[in-house]
Amino acid sequence: MSETTDAPAEQTSARGEVVLSVRDAVKHFPLTQGIVFQKTIGQVRAVDGVSLDLHRGQTLGLVGESGCGKSTLARVIMGLIRATSGSINLLGDELVGMKERDLRKARRNVQIIFQDPYASLDPRMTVGGIVGEPFLIHPEVAPKKDRRKRVEELLDVVGLNPEHINRYPHQFSGGQRQRIGIARALALRPQIIVCDEPVSALDVSVQAQVINLLERLQEEFNLSYVFVAHDLSVVRHISDRVAVMYLGKIVEIGTEDEIYEHPTHPYTQALLSAVPVPDPELRGHREQIVLEGEVPSPANPPSGCRFRTRCFLAQDICAQEEPPLVRHADTGTGQLSACHFAKQLDVVHATR
Repeated sequence: MSETTDAPAEQTSARGEVVLSVRDAVKHFPLTQGIVFQKTIGQVRAVDGVSLDLHRGQTLGLVGESGCGKSTLARVIMGLIRATSGSINLLGDELVGMKERDLRKARRNVQIIFQDPYASLDPRMTVGGIVGEPFLIHPEVAPKKDRRKRVEELLDVVGLNPEHINRYPHQFSGGQRQRIGIARALALRPQIIVCDEPVSALDVSVQAQVINLLERLQEEFNLSYVFVAHDLSVVRHISDRVAVMYLGKIVEIGTEDEIYEHPTHPYTQALLSAVPVPDPELRGHREQIVLEGEVPSPANPPSGCRFRTRCFLAQDICAQEEPPLVRHADTGTGQLSACHFAKQLDVVHATR
């Protein structure tokens, strides 16, 4: 069930305009056999029916284990990977099925910051060339005579010295290289930025600087973020809403307070219970939930609820019926949860 169908109040002006609406997005990758004569023997269900909304000026955090489909979903939203089916509406434009020429124009409004700040920058190009490259693809944004000035302004906005415009990526630290990536993402003045684990490759002290920079830029330019990360504390710090993914599906979505203070899905509860607690006085008040077994293959997901093979609440119905992503009135919370036996659990954690 889609998020807005279950909760029409979420479209109110108090939440802001919906700038990105994803409905039943699916991305399957074919599994092939053979070299000369390839035969399709199955498919990997990387993203399998995801629905969510992103509101103007807000941040939607995407969390989950490695391989759950977070980065694939981010690239599907960008149009870097074409969706198999579903709907992706960006500022009123439907991206699924859009021609490449029109998609290139639409992509001006949504840019991406990659995880590795070194691998995402061409080592043979100067900083000026990297940050100014979007202007070559979209020359109408900045006339040729003004591009150097625009690049220098972008470097200054992200906290870099404009005089370093002729330096190469290897001459900068990891945090500085990520700032270059942020400047490049800002070049076309997009309304949405997809942050694909933008701080996971950085030192902790540098992470804080980059997160503070992203928050300042969001307020200054009224940006909306899709923030993909593993670090639950970082996601809580920056996000207004949080979506928890497992094996290609969203299993719980709500405000950061709802998800972190009163999770209702067993998988979310297990994730939060694993967060280390630095306060010795609180450690004895939190029981860690240990999940048994391995994450199933996305090429052959379990029937019914995909989490049931590791769930401590699983019953027969979980194998027979897939739980819809809906609000459960008996939990007393407002988030949407895909669980037949959703219940509120107060988790002692350290994500503040």
